[in-house]
Amino acid sequence: MNVAFLQELLSSVAEQGRSLLPRSLFGAGAEEDIEALALALISGRGEASGVAIARELLDRYAQLTQEDRRKFFRFLATELRPDPERLTEAARDYADDPSDVTLSLLQKAIDSPRLEFFRRLNLAPGATAEIVAMRKDLLKSPLDDPGLIAVDSDLRRLFYSWFNRGFLVLRRIDWHTPAVILEKIIRYEAVHEIQGWDDLRRRLDPADRRCFAFFHPSLVDEPLVFVEVALMRDIPGAIGPVLEEPSGEEPAKPPTTAVFYSISNCQEGLKGISFGNFLLKQVVEELVREVPTLKTFVTLSPMPRFMAWVERTAAEGDGTGETMQTEAQALLDHLQGSSAAEIAENADLKAALLSLAAHYFLVARDGRGRTLDPVARFHLGNGARLERINWLADPSDKGLRDSLGLMVNYLYDLKEIEKNHEAFANAGTVAASRAVRSLLKARGKAKALAETEEVPALPPPLPAKTSS
Repeated sequence: MNVAFLQELLSSVAEQGRSLLPRSLFGAGAEEDIEALALALISGRGEASGVAIARELLDRYAQLTQEDRRKFFRFLATELRPDPERLTEAARDYADDPSDVTLSLLQKAIDSPRLEFFRRLNLAPGATAEIVAMRKDLLKSPLDDPGLIAVDSDLRRLFYSWFNRGFLVLRRIDWHTPAVILEKIIRYEAVHEIQGWDDLRRRLDPADRRCFAFFHPSLVDEPLVFVEVALMRDIPGAIGPVLEEPSGEEPAKPPTTAVFYSISNCQEGLKGISFGNFLLKQVVEELVREVPTLKTFVTLSPMPRFMAWVERTAAEGDGTGETMQTEAQALLDHLQGSSAAEIAENADLKAALLSLAAHYFLVARDGRGRTLDPVARFHLGNGARLERINWLADPSDKGLRDSLGLMVNYLYDLKEIEKNHEAFANAGTVAASRAVRSLLKARGKAKALAETEEVPALPPPLPAKTSS
């Protein structure tokens, strides 16, 4: 009710302020006028006129084509950047006299006028969601222009402030949640596709299933991120039992394990603004209060880039020697023409694949020295331990295409989280169980597979790899 009242009030202010503005700001061409509106907004008019300009600018922006929107971002990059002469003078003054006064003047000179532009733009009713959508448009184009990179940097800086943890509201999503939100849960699910309303009910309604989401007061009925949880007795090694229809029988014993099996970010415009770590910590607190028998907190996570890494390693190697390239190529050769059932029965193939997966997590690094897998970086950065790599845990087309059916358990040991986080953040050290580390020692199977002369031809082939 308070949010609706505020939006109505701002809309009234915008409409009244519009009458105070010169007609020249409201011409016929959206692509020309939007630049004039941007300069007018940053020029420092009164509050009412500022709200009106912001609303008009956002309306004009909505009419632009994608190419015209990119031109507008270039305009912001070139016209609303720090003044080089003022910045040079302020830097020189600070170098000559490093006082609080000269430091304050230097900080003002460094601050991008774009920051103030977006702050004023956010005065318009409903503007926060539209500015988030603007960044989504910005990210659609390759950020190969230093100016566009600077615009994106300013937006991310503002979003870190606007979407501070203190503003986020945790809400449980259940079968009685308004349909407008449930529809978005179906649409935004990014890990295991929800196959309609019956499937959604299976994930929300049973007593041993939970779903929680973060919301922001400025984005009404728009979840920022949500997590799906299964309450179980053991750590699962496959996604099937988690997603299947519940038996309907009361469990003989209370659950001891909370399984986070899907975490989905909902707003593309907030890419790079992490909410998942706060979400998991607060959900754990909520679950412990509600279900005191829970002792183990673990994920069942995908490996979305593993297949791409295997293919790249087979083609180019991974920088650690020719053996890895040979092993990766041999693995692909044996997989070609094999069904999921036939792969499951091949013990040597299983051993070779698991050893390559262990190498992928524990040894392989990207050009910045980081663990390759983005899901791993998230959980390891939060202090989790790489507990188990599960063979054929997701035999779906997507699971086979992205990760050859493998899934991972990351264990959140509450006593070890801080130590694991520090080790990963400071030295890139991956906290891993003995079982995972032992897979690296099983490289003999992978080498033996690479030395096999005959490659079995088994139909049908795996699904073709597509972008996801």
